[in-house]
Amino acid sequence: MAFSSYPCRRVRPDPFSRRDFLRQAGCGFGGMAAAALLHQEAARAASQPAVPVLHHPPRATSVIFLYMDGGVSQVDAFDPKPRLEADAGKNPRDLFKVDATQFNNVGSVLPSPWKFQQAGESGIPMSDLFPHIREHVDQLAMIRSMTSEFPEHTNANYFLHTGSGLQGRPSMGAWTTYGLGSENAELPGYMVINGGLIPPGGLDNFTNGFLPATFQGSVVKPNPNGLANVQPREATQAHQRAKLDLARSLDRGFAQRISGEADAPDALESAIANQELAYRMQTQVPDLLDLSDETTLTKQAYGMEAAYEPTKIFAAECLLARRMVERGVRFIELTCPNVGADRWDQHSNLREGHANNARAVDQPVAALLADLKDRGLLDSTLVVFSGEFGRTPFAQGSDGRDHNPQAFSMWMAGGGVKGGTIVGATDDYGYRVVEKKFMIHDLHATMLHLLGIDHEQLTYRFSGRDIRLTDVYGNVITDVLA
Repeated sequence: MAFSSYPCRRVRPDPFSRRDFLRQAGCGFGGMAAAALLHQEAARAASQPAVPVLHHPPRATSVIFLYMDGGVSQVDAFDPKPRLEADAGKNPRDLFKVDATQFNNVGSVLPSPWKFQQAGESGIPMSDLFPHIREHVDQLAMIRSMTSEFPEHTNANYFLHTGSGLQGRPSMGAWTTYGLGSENAELPGYMVINGGLIPPGGLDNFTNGFLPATFQGSVVKPNPNGLANVQPREATQAHQRAKLDLARSLDRGFAQRISGEADAPDALESAIANQELAYRMQTQVPDLLDLSDETTLTKQAYGMEAAYEPTKIFAAECLLARRMVERGVRFIELTCPNVGADRWDQHSNLREGHANNARAVDQPVAALLADLKDRGLLDSTLVVFSGEFGRTPFAQGSDGRDHNPQAFSMWMAGGGVKGGTIVGATDDYGYRVVEKKFMIHDLHATMLHLLGIDHEQLTYRFSGRDIRLTDVYGNVITDVLA
């Protein structure tokens, strides 16, 4: 679909230019060693966590972040507002203060086209957009009072992923692996499963930033050939091993000559470590990405045999995420598939766009929760479902919704989370938070807490100061803790 067809101009096709290719390779298999060589700060091997002794007992050992790119409408999904029906068609400026919007095309109050139903023992209401996830509502901690500092996708994405609206900061996945290290020496600790289009802000959403290159996200696609250059070119493993040993010897010899010391500089040590990881990945990655050993019933439950192609794609992502958890990957992020609309960013045609996006993710996410629980993995896996902001309760034009950073909903499930819980509240229109306002920093603090890390103590020295994921902000959202 043409780039210009989307109002936010958010879609980035797969890069083909030399510059973009090199940029993308920095987060992929082929560019791991190169990225390490360019890093000027002290490098730390992934097997050596920055927090050798956890600050408190962890409730989770891994994270699956379900990234709903574009901004799910809270009043159409998780936060029912009968007042929208009562005031349908009215001018919102006659009812409340309206903030400036991105496109300055404010329409009338727009009620949700979807009905809400209470579910589970908790009776938490969820809309008909998510009938499958609704069946697991007793496992969810629903936060209705999340806010962002940014109304535009790129900066809001950086803020959600890195705790800063500026480009170049380490992502939450990088901070997690930096703090905890890796549980599997043959796989990266931080992996991104790309279901379709690169989100606004590009691969900097998954970057290691100023952290050593070891902690960058490795991007794969949910298919057997989802990682490039994973097949060795040498005829035998012994030949490849010899080449790698020679490269390591040359690197360290060069480092000793320029440093006059016995130990190689940190940048080269990081490069060597990444080359070794890449070598070991060749035996693990093909098996990881091959879903042929999964049962037919499992594939059907996730939706891999669905008629809707985006459902199949996200089903493979969710199933692959479970396999990564089983293999000890620390932090796994899933991006949305292309549904023919600009993902959750419906500035027009809300009904069709949100319906298609929900159709793509609803069954796979529900199956993921069920599968993790059945395998005894949910208690040690933190599942987070969130976009970068919410949507307005009034229309953009006649049938869309604009960006709303003043209030949005997200949920958490799994390790250490109190299921069947609603936290926070918005006003009668779902426009602004009126109870227990939280920021992205609070979300990050809570995620680290559930992993056994005090967010105030996980720091990295850079540019003369100790920097952390939450900067100088953030409080643990204690209401969601079991």
